[in-house]
Amino acid sequence: MTSRKKVQSTHINLQLRQLHGALVEIVGVMNRPQRDEAMVREAGISLDRALFPLLVLVERLGPIGVVELADRVGRDYTTVSRQVAKLESLGLIDRQESTVDRRIREAVVTKAGKAMTDRVDAARERIGQAIFSTWEAQDVEDLVRLMRRFAEDIKADPPTSANSPA
Repeated sequence: MTSRKKVQSTHINLQLRQLHGALVEIVGVMNRPQRDEAMVREAGISLDRALFPLLVLVERLGPIGVVELADRVGRDYTTVSRQVAKLESLGLIDRQESTVDRRIREAVVTKAGKAMTDRVDAARERIGQAIFSTWEAQDVEDLVRLMRRFAEDIKADPPTSANSPA
């Protein structure tokens, strides 16, 4: 039985390496400034590419504090704070007092910001349609289902070794 476990473990390790490689490729592509520029162009909006992902995250996750927003985009808090202030000055987000902690000011999308993210969503759909145009419908469904499951599991569990004590 031990040799079977070792074979399965080796197989899973190879798959994990391939999964990690695929994720590195995806994240690399998604983080390219040219991708954001192309999305902004495709959406027909005028917005600095550094502000674009912040606006989308505020719309998706808001109300959200600047510290959490900075953590999610992997940027310094002070940089994100300035960028959020810029989005606010453009009328794309508002900042409000947190209902949970009055010391925290959270960002929420405005109607103008939502209209802009709606245009981005439409552009993302057009780009996605092109990417998946040769895929079978079931393959797309499976990808979405499994990625959603993976996202939930990775978000819920801190990274630990399967062999470490609980």
